[in-house]
Amino acid sequence: MKKYWLHRLLLIPLTLFGIVALNFALIQMTPGGPVEHVMMKLQQGSNSAEGATLRDSKQSAMTKQLRTELEKQFGFDKPALHRFGQMLKNYLTFDFGKSFYQDKTVIQLIKEKMPVSISLGVFSTLLIYLIAIPLGIKKATKADSSFDKVTTGLLTIGYAVPSFLLAILLVIFFAGGHYLGWFPLRGLISDNWEQLSFFGKITDYLWHITLPVLAISVGGIAGLCFLTKNSFLDELGKAYVVTAKAKGCSSKRILYGHVFRNAMLLVLSGFPAMLIGMLFTGSVLIEVIFSLDGLGLLGYEAIQNRDYPVVFGTLYLFSLLGLLLNVLSDFIYTLVDPRIHFGGRRS
Repeated sequence: MKKYWLHRLLLIPLTLFGIVALNFALIQMTPGGPVEHVMMKLQQGSNSAEGATLRDSKQSAMTKQLRTELEKQFGFDKPALHRFGQMLKNYLTFDFGKSFYQDKTVIQLIKEKMPVSISLGVFSTLLIYLIAIPLGIKKATKADSSFDKVTTGLLTIGYAVPSFLLAILLVIFFAGGHYLGWFPLRGLISDNWEQLSFFGKITDYLWHITLPVLAISVGGIAGLCFLTKNSFLDELGKAYVVTAKAKGCSSKRILYGHVFRNAMLLVLSGFPAMLIGMLFTGSVLIEVIFSLDGLGLLGYEAIQNRDYPVVFGTLYLFSLLGLLLNVLSDFIYTLVDPRIHFGGRRS
């Protein structure tokens, strides 16, 4: 078993290398880098300037010398393999460099945006699991009942509605749109945050984060609930459950003493992917709609602006965290069901 875990941990740096190398190669083949992006912005500025003379003078200033200076500034005056090797060397010490367009390091930017994404991701994941798993278990035990049919209809609607559309509807109805103004429209804290008491700050924070978390969570609750229900229904139909009933075991003991351990394995398998999605990729549009400056928005803007240090730095960290969470997921398997042995069959 120890050999298996050691093997999994040794695969992490190799997988990270493959992810970074593949994306670096794709970036080299993609037309329009940061140099072209800056020159295009300058050209657009010159086209909107006053008078043809000023416009012509600005256009003439964009010479080969300017391009050479930009390439040197961004480090593109060196061969691609040299840049890739230097990047890997720096990444070993978590040195991701500085943003091309902001006078801040990538680590500083991530630290600034991290609280927003962690808040959305953690609260959304907790809400999804706290609601979906008990509801899925109840639906499995009451399969084909009126409760099961009604909740299935509601969950299907929730699963079908995109999170960004739900966010817009929540804003319209509950955040000062055309109806109710119960919740704030933007940000995570109020302007008078510093003047609030400790409990006032907690209340204010939860007040601001309610609608974004709800918008992100509804689809996840529906998906996980259906997965939980189907997992438990599959286990409830197996022979060992029939045997336990024949022996006189109570329904509660069968459900939580035998079925729960087996059925939860499939549910737990999706935890790392869900957490990563909630933290980094699933909330980009939500952050835009509610004006929340998090990691999702940071990555999206970095790709748009060809800010390669931010793109590769966030990619490296997200990939590393995802790989570690996958190993953690396998470890949780062994805690839930000690019969699982990843290292192969016991002799």
